[in-house]
Amino acid sequence: MAIREISTKPYLDQKSGTAGLRKKVAVFQQPHYLENFLQSIFDCVPELRGATLVIGGDGRYYNRTAIQTACSIAAGNGVARIVIGQGGLLSTPAASHLIRKRGAQGGLLFTASHNPAGPDGDFGIKFNVAGGGQASEGLTNRIYEASKQLARYRVHEGGQVDLDRRGLQTLGGMEVEVIDCVDDYSQLMQQLFDFDRIRDWFRRGHTLRFDAMHAVTGPYAERIFVEQLGAPLLSVQNASPLEDFGGGHPDPNLIYAKPLVDLAFGPNGPDLAAASDGDGDRNMILGKDIFISPGDSLAMLAAHLHELPGYRRGLAGLARSMPTCRAADKVAKALAIPLYETPTGWKFFANLLDAGKLTLCGEESFGTSSDHAREKDGVWAVLAWLNVLAVTGLPVKEIAQRHWKRFGRHYYARHDYDELPGPAADSVMQALANQLAELPGRRLGDYTVSEADEFSYRDPVDNSIAVNQGLRVIFGDDARLILRLSGTGTKGSTLRLYLERYETRESALNWEARDALAPLVNLADRIMRIGELTGRKAPSVIT
Repeated sequence: MAIREISTKPYLDQKSGTAGLRKKVAVFQQPHYLENFLQSIFDCVPELRGATLVIGGDGRYYNRTAIQTACSIAAGNGVARIVIGQGGLLSTPAASHLIRKRGAQGGLLFTASHNPAGPDGDFGIKFNVAGGGQASEGLTNRIYEASKQLARYRVHEGGQVDLDRRGLQTLGGMEVEVIDCVDDYSQLMQQLFDFDRIRDWFRRGHTLRFDAMHAVTGPYAERIFVEQLGAPLLSVQNASPLEDFGGGHPDPNLIYAKPLVDLAFGPNGPDLAAASDGDGDRNMILGKDIFISPGDSLAMLAAHLHELPGYRRGLAGLARSMPTCRAADKVAKALAIPLYETPTGWKFFANLLDAGKLTLCGEESFGTSSDHAREKDGVWAVLAWLNVLAVTGLPVKEIAQRHWKRFGRHYYARHDYDELPGPAADSVMQALANQLAELPGRRLGDYTVSEADEFSYRDPVDNSIAVNQGLRVIFGDDARLILRLSGTGTKGSTLRLYLERYETRESALNWEARDALAPLVNLADRIMRIGELTGRKAPSVIT
């Protein structure tokens, strides 16, 4: 069949957020909507013509249909070869690795990450560049501008890709390779971690429970944890990827993975409990009777990473997103390595990783990864913890307590106010912004404000500047309050309040986080007036 050019009219709402374009499924199902956005990508990335493109998704509703559309558009725009995960499945970190391994000029990832799925749920698409990382803000802005002017798209009509049959196919003049979604990723993990030692840890009776949340990491977990490492089959739960994620919310946190949390704090809890999200880039880590916050997990892995095979060279540097607690800063200082504080969004780590400035990075929204890929990686984080447990011979709780005794403890929580009317969320941000100049030096409760500002970032690699990245009220090393608008929702505005308190007194290292942070909650209520300005009596979610 011939390649055709189809006339279309632009949509004006195709502006990417923190990690791609996310909308309700019904929005993507509008005539030409997906085709328009895809064509805008190809128009702004001419390097894709004659090159290799990686395609995959998290298996949510509309995934297979969107991939077929992407294949047709790719063939219409002269892509030479597409590599697709079997069944249309490919975790985000596995896709990042595959882009790098195959020398592809980019990848199309069909995912809305941790957002709910199904016909009434969310869908998303993001473009990853040749290095395997997320598209820069400059590129996503160009794609958005192109989408507002689009008058046509190019498509190969006729023919479908058999997504379930591995091997080579053709679509027009384009070669299509359908691959096992786990193989390449698994091989990489075996280079980074001591699989023999982890197998021995399992043989000695230690236990794991991993919740794949009916999302994309199910096949990865079963292959790696069960088949290759010898964990019992029941170590992996909710392993079958489903289009609606089993009706659940695939966000691995204390709220949406509550059955796993209850198991970890129950009488027969596993030595390690963990979960990942819709597209496999987030993680949650628990031990018997203990939850490890994302910031603590980053810091604790940083303190032990040099003990693992793929990292014995040591760490070049550490990075965390600005709202992430400052636990990693203490480890970086002890290791005498640089610590970089970036805006929220994994793309800000990519330049530092490409420049060799980082080995490990993470963010408060349950994301951690290393320089093996250019995306956060949930399964990698679980493997790293398994390897640390096997090397040290210590339980998770003792690793945490030893860490806090050495470095101090950063109590931390995030309060999300979801689906707020935009004006209400903006009014909270503006009310705090109006106070920033007068806050430094003020005594608030037991704390004195040392800094109050709007966070901006100059990239040390390319000198690009990111502004409007969140409002900070800092009480020296003792505490922080941070307020920002999220860029990952699809309905209304999400306001996020971050609370952090640092303690070094041995008597204060094992408090309940809620009790430790209660004074800061009261301060935030006084300063930010979220309840007054939004009408909300409490956050939607606390993690």
